[in-house]
Amino acid sequence: MTNSTDTSTSTSTEAESTVLYETPEPGIARIVLNRPKARNAQSRRMTYDLNDALTKAAFDDEIKVIILAGSGPHFCSGHDLRDTEDYDMPSIGISGGMTKGGAEGHMAFEEEVYLNMCRRWQQLPKPTIAQVHGKTIAGGLMLMWVCDLIMAGDDATFTDMTVDFGVNGVEWFAHPWELGIRKAKEMLFTGDPVTAEQAYNFGMLNHVVPAADLAEKTLELARKIAGRPSFSLKLAKLSCNQALDAQGFWTAQQAAFNLQHLGHADSREKHLKKKLAEQKQINQSPKG
Repeated sequence: MTNSTDTSTSTSTEAESTVLYETPEPGIARIVLNRPKARNAQSRRMTYDLNDALTKAAFDDEIKVIILAGSGPHFCSGHDLRDTEDYDMPSIGISGGMTKGGAEGHMAFEEEVYLNMCRRWQQLPKPTIAQVHGKTIAGGLMLMWVCDLIMAGDDATFTDMTVDFGVNGVEWFAHPWELGIRKAKEMLFTGDPVTAEQAYNFGMLNHVVPAADLAEKTLELARKIAGRPSFSLKLAKLSCNQALDAQGFWTAQQAAFNLQHLGHADSREKHLKKKLAEQKQINQSPKG
C-alpha cells in the first residue's frame, strides 16, 4: 500500500498549497482542499488548483476513483468574498469578456469560474466521491454536488443562504435534484442549515458515518469501486449523467444561472441608487 502526497498540481505561491493531491492506495486519488484557516473558502487560485488536480487524476490511467475532501474543521465555507489576490487566472473556457465592465464582465467571470467549471468536473469520466464534514456553505455545495457520491460525517451541515444576497441560489443550481423540490425551496426560502441525517433522508447523501470514521469509510467505498472495470464505470456514469440531462438538468442549470445574474444586476442597481441618495443628502446638507 502506498500513501503519498503531491502538491505539484498547485501553482500556489502561498506557504501551503491550496489543494493537496494524494494517492492513499493504488487506483485511488484523494484531492484535499487545503485552506483550513479560511475554512476552505473557494478563492480563484484554489478553484484552478482544484481543476488542475482533477484534470491530473482524469488523465492518469492508473487512477480509477477520485475522493474530494477538505482539511481543517469544515469541508468548504463557500466562495471567498475576501479574495483580493492579484491572480492571473489561466482560463479554460471560452466565455470571454471577463475584463469588461458591468453585468457583462461579471457574468462572464462566473460562467468561467463557477458554472462551466462545475459542469467540467461533473463530466469527469471517473467516479468521484465527496468526503464531507463540518459545515458546507453556499459555494461549497457546488463542489460537493458535482461529485457522483457523497459520504458525510454525522457532524455535517449544509446551508445555502444566498437568497439573503439577492440571488436565487448558488451558481450550480442542483437543489431540486439533490433535495427534491419541496425541501429545495425550504432550504432556499429559509436559509436554514440541513443536517446530515436530514440530507440522507432526502437522498442527497449516500452514507452518514461517525465523523471520526469518515476518512476510512470513504476509502473503503473508493476501494470497492476501484476493483471494478474502468470502462464500464465510465459508461455507468455517462448513462446516469445523460439521464439527468434528459430530465432537463443542464438546461435548468443554465436558466437558473441567468436568473442569478438578474438578481446580481438588481442588487448592484439598488446599491448604486443608495449611494447616489447618500451623496445627494451630503450635497444638500448646510455647509458648516
